[in-house]
Amino acid sequence: MNTHSPGAAISADLTEGVVVRLSDASVGDAGVIVEVRADAHYDHGVSVDELQRRLLEFGFVEGARVEVIHEGAIGRDPIAVRLDDMRIALRRRDAADVLFLLDRRGS
Repeated sequence: MNTHSPGAAISADLTEGVVVRLSDASVGDAGVIVEVRADAHYDHGVSVDELQRRLLEFGFVEGARVEVIHEGAIGRDPIAVRLDDMRIALRRRDAADVLFLLDRRGS
């Protein structure tokens, strides 16, 4: 689990039916995006508004299906996700701004 996530109010237990940050997900975790909320907790290299705009333009919108399909060998960063019918790579610190409802295992 990523210990750099600022989500104290978000459940850290990756079990079925909970909302988690995409940055806390592991390979194989999948679900539906429920919120995209850029926070100033990290130095993203761009403004919070710009990061949120970029995530939305990539397709990280409420209701989109997302699945973690790969993670880097060093520090599990970056991650590759399947977003509907696209594949996108992003840094975990940027993925922390995407909240999704984790699917039930085996569904």
